[in-house]
Amino acid sequence: MARSVRSSRRRSKKVKRVVARGRIYIQATFNNTIVTITDEQGNTVTWASGGTVGFKGTRKSTPFAARLAVEQAVKAAKDMGMHEAHVFVKGPGPGREAALRALINMDLKILSISDITPIPHNGCRPPKKRRV
Repeated sequence: MARSVRSSRRRSKKVKRVVARGRIYIQATFNNTIVTITDEQGNTVTWASGGTVGFKGTRKSTPFAARLAVEQAVKAAKDMGMHEAHVFVKGPGPGREAALRALINMDLKILSISDITPIPHNGCRPPKKRRV
């Protein structure tokens, strides 16, 4: 007497977002490069990193992995209708320059490039003197 129970809930169809202009954040660390593409309000549209494109370990931090991450993220953003963006670069990693070059080679209008790397204006307090 087992009857199949049907769910009365309907799944809502995923609405395809249309984003004409946005922001691209490139965070280049020594271990990875993360590319996040947002709309103008800062809501994430798509993202990619060295790990999501298939690299593991130390290969995630290579410029090649950064280039592939940018290409994957920008391709997804272009499918949503993005054609111009502001670029924000953060961090000292090796994928920083490669990511920017890959972004320039993509067919996307870049409105500005800003470096938002945090700079310490005196830094942390140094450790106390060593007593022997």
